[in-house]
Amino acid sequence: MSAGTAVPKVPVHIAIIMDGNGRWAKRRALPRTLGHREGAETLKRITRYCKDIGVQYLTVYAFSTENWRRSRDEVTGIIQLLRYYIGTFDTDPERGSIRFRFVGNLEALDAGLRADFAAITEKTRGNRDAITLTIAFNYGGRDEILRAAKKAAELAARGELDPGALDETVFSGMLDMGGIPDPDLLIRSGSERRISNFLLWELAYAELWFTDVLWPDFKGGDIDLAIADYQKRQRRFGAVVEEGE
Repeated sequence: MSAGTAVPKVPVHIAIIMDGNGRWAKRRALPRTLGHREGAETLKRITRYCKDIGVQYLTVYAFSTENWRRSRDEVTGIIQLLRYYIGTFDTDPERGSIRFRFVGNLEALDAGLRADFAAITEKTRGNRDAITLTIAFNYGGRDEILRAAKKAAELAARGELDPGALDETVFSGMLDMGGIPDPDLLIRSGSERRISNFLLWELAYAELWFTDVLWPDFKGGDIDLAIADYQKRQRRFGAVVEEGE
């Protein structure tokens, strides 16, 4: 599958758990921070590739609510790398082809980092024909749902929401990911076979694809493999389908 080729049934929205940066570095006797740096370069390439083949939304798990338990040096390195990635966007030749969004418990972050997120989001908001790249940072699926539930409860307590009118559509709009389609396909690199508290609500009917390839080694060809497998599947969304259909 070459970039720019019209491909049938390309997922509208792909979500990726970018796993394996640390192991990639360890196998090469390198600091984990260098693994994350390679992983950031991979994200640039994969975002470009997904845009070229017609994917409209790409959501990546960059930093979970549990990742704060890692060493201070590693956490600091990840944050510095993300800020660098955002800071170099103005000189990126692909700057007009990406629209940034950030999700997660952002209020708990440093004010400077929040300002960086807000600036790049606003700067790219008007990019036309762009792929929407959503970066989940300080994100946890349970935390997202809990925060949305609290928001609904507060609205109801103020008389601004009729509890009887709260349905999936209304509640979805209160989630961090509200406003964009749910992922069609979840890809996880790095050999693990779990979703690790990522997009618990949104992945309800997504197709899942796992690979042993570590994230820094992930290529466009791996996206091709995932999409080829996706195209073979029959998405039923919980509907009963007669045998043979």
